[in-house]
Amino acid sequence: ILEYLTSGITAAADMYLAPDAMAKAAKETGFKTVLIGAVNDFTHSVNQMEEWYQNYRDSEELVQFQLGFHAEYTTSEEILKEIAILAEEYHAPVFTHNAETENEVETCVAKTGYTPLAYLVKLGLFKHGGGIYHGVYLSEEDRRLCKEKNIAVIVNAASNLKLASGIIPVRTFLKDGLTLAIGTDGAASNNCLDMFREMFLVSGLSKIREGDAASLDAAEVLRMATAGGAGAMGLEEADRLAAGKLADLILVDLHQPNMQPIHNIPKNLVYSGSKSNIRMTMVNGRILYLDGEFHVGESREDIYARCERIVNRILHT
Repeated sequence: ILEYLTSGITAAADMYLAPDAMAKAAKETGFKTVLIGAVNDFTHSVNQMEEWYQNYRDSEELVQFQLGFHAEYTTSEEILKEIAILAEEYHAPVFTHNAETENEVETCVAKTGYTPLAYLVKLGLFKHGGGIYHGVYLSEEDRRLCKEKNIAVIVNAASNLKLASGIIPVRTFLKDGLTLAIGTDGAASNNCLDMFREMFLVSGLSKIREGDAASLDAAEVLRMATAGGAGAMGLEEADRLAAGKLADLILVDLHQPNMQPIHNIPKNLVYSGSKSNIRMTMVNGRILYLDGEFHVGESREDIYARCERIVNRILHT
């Protein structure tokens, strides 16, 4: 959460194994978190996820919960069908990793006769929309299904580079009218939770993939990183600065060399922007980060020390 704040991130969608601990951290620090179900064959159950959904869905100011599972290749058809029934019962969107690697797609086609996305749609997983992380290898039919079923595609450029998964065809997705957002895929597969780096990579990799330096406009990338992310998470009340919206906002220092001259601010932010330009991060009207200092109810040094103790315990167990 501290790292998010230094990058000007006011909310995050988090799919992992300990939603109660994640919710506790969000509430204690004042950070907005959308918990995502992480059901698969090895951890959690659909019943557990339903309990978390009922406990957190719209019941907390800072914490929400959305239905989700890790991926098609880690989740049995029986469990997927249970999630589809749950999503239909609550008229809820569903989130998952999808079409991240070529092998994932090829294996699913060989097993089911369908691409991972088409297979999940066939099982009824996205009747009420949702989102997929990655989507590097979506077929033309998959893209049509994403638009038809209101499935957002969350681009994870740095993670896909680190894991050699591939480069997502962002320009094609935009031409097809898909809803796009930008994510990090988390520290385990990225190491760095930095939205400025993600924006630059989304833009730069698109240019390389298309062989066209003008393939993707900086303003579109900035929209994906802001309103696109808010929309994918269901945070429409915090998707832009406007009367009646929540006070989730950041202060960017343009009076630094990398921001001068101030000619085109979207391009400055996407191509030149850095975490060093973030002066303030505010969530729900509360300043959580200001001029290098955190206001999260606990000192950064105490948090660092506790993390170090946990790591040492794990390494020496």
